[in-house]
Amino acid sequence: MEEIITLDYGSGGLRTSQLIESVLVPAFQNPALEDLGDGAVLPSMDGPLVYSTDSFVVTPWRFPGGDIGKLAVCGTVNDVCMAGGQPKYLSLSFIIEEGFSMENFKTIVDSIATTAQLAGVQIVTGDTKVVERGKGDGIYINTSGIGSQRAAGLSRKAIRPGDAVLVSGSVGCHGAAVLMARGEIPFAGELLSDCRPLHQLSAAALEAGGVRTLRDPTRGGVATTLNEFVEGSALTIELEEDAIPVDPAVAAACDLLGLDPLYSACEGRMLAVVSPGLAGAVLDALHQTSGGEHAAMIGRVTESRPGHVVLRTALGGSRILGKLTGAQLPRIC
Repeated sequence: MEEIITLDYGSGGLRTSQLIESVLVPAFQNPALEDLGDGAVLPSMDGPLVYSTDSFVVTPWRFPGGDIGKLAVCGTVNDVCMAGGQPKYLSLSFIIEEGFSMENFKTIVDSIATTAQLAGVQIVTGDTKVVERGKGDGIYINTSGIGSQRAAGLSRKAIRPGDAVLVSGSVGCHGAAVLMARGEIPFAGELLSDCRPLHQLSAAALEAGGVRTLRDPTRGGVATTLNEFVEGSALTIELEEDAIPVDPAVAAACDLLGLDPLYSACEGRMLAVVSPGLAGAVLDALHQTSGGEHAAMIGRVTESRPGHVVLRTALGGSRILGKLTGAQLPRIC
């Protein structure tokens, strides 16, 4: 095989077959994929299905703590989990720019395979296209995911006054890590993306009970996601600034650039709104699950300022957190 991706690899001919049979099939080996049909025939699943799709255009394609391959699996797996699903199968499609390094492509494929195995999902169908040099930006990936529903009724409409707001770990890490990878942070602190699959954390929370809704705060961060929970309703989310976990390196990076960690993206964190009587049980379950060791209760649902998210600051004041306006950091996922 050549050292770079050429247009031939997207032609549907010999080079395409070589790419599929030499790189992709060995990495994702399973019966559904090995037939190499136009689609995958999957076993039936009991009950409703959960389905999600997402596209990934992050730049650079590799960042501290992950890469576009890991991100593509986590992003779709996590969306299925947040809808109350247990993810089982993924589709995988590449759009590759002519001239992209074959070695880098194989690195991305290996990352996808490793993350899919960790998340307990199979890559069962996919597609590869190659565009002319200068018509893309290295590599883009689309993934779609299917899973079985393990919990019904998760919705912002289920949120009630008195409910607790939990987060599974420190916030803003992914956005800060991508900034560092772009060379836009003028310091050498350790920043790693929080990119990880949330299948175990979501399962632990749902098993503990009392979960009203789940979301992963990606673009727009925690503040924007929480606004989506209460906008247009009679409810308020009141956050306690001191209770929100933020890694010191993330806080320092955001301070340098005038950014707010609450608007910085996460790719491996989960927000949960939980009934007050079971909030402690859910928090305990998260603490006992890998990736949830630093989970925290960060606020409550009230009716004090309908339709708003209010931050109670460490100095005793308060301010309203609106949705993110503009693009604080484009192309982070």
